[in-house]
Amino acid sequence: MTTARTLVRPAAARSRRRPSRTRRTVKRNLTAYGFLCGALICFAFFSWYPIVREVLLSFQKTNFVGEARWVGFDNFRTVLADPGFTDAWVNTAEFTLLALVVGYVIPFAIAIVLNELKHARAYLRFVVYLPVMLPPAVAVLLFKWFYDPGPGLFNQLLHAAHLPGLSWLDSTSTALISLVIVSTWMNLGSGTLIYLAALQSIPGELYEAAELDGAGLFRRIRHITIPQTRLILLVMLLLQIIATMQVFIEPYLLTGGGPEGSTVTVAYLMYQYAFNFTNFGGGGALGLMLMLVLMVFSAIYLRVSREEAR
Repeated sequence: MTTARTLVRPAAARSRRRPSRTRRTVKRNLTAYGFLCGALICFAFFSWYPIVREVLLSFQKTNFVGEARWVGFDNFRTVLADPGFTDAWVNTAEFTLLALVVGYVIPFAIAIVLNELKHARAYLRFVVYLPVMLPPAVAVLLFKWFYDPGPGLFNQLLHAAHLPGLSWLDSTSTALISLVIVSTWMNLGSGTLIYLAALQSIPGELYEAAELDGAGLFRRIRHITIPQTRLILLVMLLLQIIATMQVFIEPYLLTGGGPEGSTVTVAYLMYQYAFNFTNFGGGGALGLMLMLVLMVFSAIYLRVSREEAR
């Protein structure tokens, strides 16, 4: 027989369990918000504050010793009147185009080869990704030895093939493409693995049907691989444009902007204004111009990414 006491006990037990469950939920939420606040603080301090500070610097005259004063658009007029301003943008555009010709096609081709292999695929992935694990400064200095006109590896290989050596970094005709080779090698692994992941998501039935129809490798690439990876190819194209237009470490460590200013990029000219000429306002103006250009490509990238998510 059910009594009032037996009905009260389960209700009391449930009321005791409910606050405990509520406390656990609140604790989980507080932990999550704590991690979120930590990430927001890091972004605010290391990303958003420098952006705001750069925008302010572009309209100021300061050497960080005295008080900063507003000068309006004088910094932009100074930068635009600099003869090296146009050359820096031209060099940056040439570097970006060369990087697209070399660094955009090669990772996709390597990914196709790796996708076709049946053995040692994991080992070759590691070999391809290895340059990404090296610190950028180490990779660039390694290539500085490769390019050495005397005992450098590349000239030694040319001499072994009975060909004349090249002044890789000392000639205006080869300096920029030498930087492109370094940049391509440093970033080869990331692009290759992204392309490989996209290739492995293509249904195998499409390739099997193409093989039954007698389609060779190149026809399969043209009619199946490229159409199926169209969106990821476009996204990677935009990302590479954004990355290569900010090239700095290669000209800084390898050529110092030379020879004859042929490797001075916008990012390197910005560094020169800030730290060589102590004109932080001019450096900020250059940085703001570069940021506005990159924002256009970023907007295109976000739109393409949104369409891909659909």
